[in-house]
Amino acid sequence: MSERRVAVTGMGVVTPIGTGRDEFLKALKEGKTGFAPITAFDTSEYKVKLAAEVKDFDPEAFMDKKAARRMERFSQFAVAAAKEAIEDAGLDMSREDPFRAGCSIGSGIGSLQAMEREHSRLLEYGKGKVGPMFVPLMISNMAAGNVSILYGLKGKNINVVTACATGTNSIGEAFRSIQYGEADIMVAGGSEAAICPLGIAGFSSLTALSSCEDPKRCSIPFDKDRSGFVMGEGAGIVVLEELTHAIDRGAKIYAEVKGYGCSADAYHITSPAEDGAGAATAMRYAVEDAGLQPGDITYINAHGTATKHNDLFETRAIKLAFGEHAHDIKINSTKSMIGHLLGAAGAVEFITSVMEINEGFIHATVGLKETEEEMDLDYCRQSVKTDIKYALSDSLGFGGHNACLVAAAYEE
Repeated sequence: MSERRVAVTGMGVVTPIGTGRDEFLKALKEGKTGFAPITAFDTSEYKVKLAAEVKDFDPEAFMDKKAARRMERFSQFAVAAAKEAIEDAGLDMSREDPFRAGCSIGSGIGSLQAMEREHSRLLEYGKGKVGPMFVPLMISNMAAGNVSILYGLKGKNINVVTACATGTNSIGEAFRSIQYGEADIMVAGGSEAAICPLGIAGFSSLTALSSCEDPKRCSIPFDKDRSGFVMGEGAGIVVLEELTHAIDRGAKIYAEVKGYGCSADAYHITSPAEDGAGAATAMRYAVEDAGLQPGDITYINAHGTATKHNDLFETRAIKLAFGEHAHDIKINSTKSMIGHLLGAAGAVEFITSVMEINEGFIHATVGLKETEEEMDLDYCRQSVKTDIKYALSDSLGFGGHNACLVAAAYEE
């Protein structure tokens, strides 16, 4: 098991600042943000006015019209990102054993839009008018199901749901599946599309969302004036392969997945543990799983939601996991540009980390001006050009789910 190394050979993204790797990478380097007034519905009666929506998304650019009609937005995002990742990896499934190629794609919620639509039909017209496709359109495993069907992935097919840690756990479980010998190829990641009346109302009632109407100050992780997260949407998908398999077919290797660690806070359904012990343990587990020492980690792509509790408690977790070395680590939050993609967040942030390893830079935590006294780490107010050998991507989900991945620059 330990001898089976796992490579990242393909990446695909759908995000509020760009669809496709090239557009997304360019936006990261430019510090572009995707925050704007919500267009999906009328927000005149809502306190929250801004979100990070995916603009100009045409599902028929990625699948035929009939297939698109049989998918909700979150599934369409997953298929689009998977198409790019598979093409990027140069995978030809006609040359592969389909039962050795699996799928691990999660969604934290599935389709709230389908729930809204069909519940309204139930109340207005009665039970006989609820659409026959309601359930298969709504349920969260359909992102993985549709990708598997469209690309002929007949191996292990799973849907991990761990709220905001979903994307990270999905990639981590795919990594384990290859390590353990259950698969040679796994298409993995997360997808989410919950910018709708029920989604915004629900998170607003939870007081988790920022009601700031300034696109430049609405999502400001680690800033003393942070006021909550901004809802985003999109998908991030990677192709993971057993290293020898990738080399034998001449695949490009972007990075190696080295470590995966998980833990539970067992504390509160929405708040992280105040001392950061749970998240710190997941970080340590991921570093140990990679065969590294804490001092080897020089960059962390943080969960960094811009909520009062998360950013403070995550800072405590980093200090607890890395001790004095925490002050030498570069830390940023991709949510400062794309908002919180919920079940897709960890996947897009892992892809961001891999891109940064390849490009030799760390993007800025956009909008960060001044932190609080206890939050005294290096949160990257400016982008940094630097070589990155190891990157840790950190995700913390409602329910106390903590998940971390370590990516490494590829060395033969």
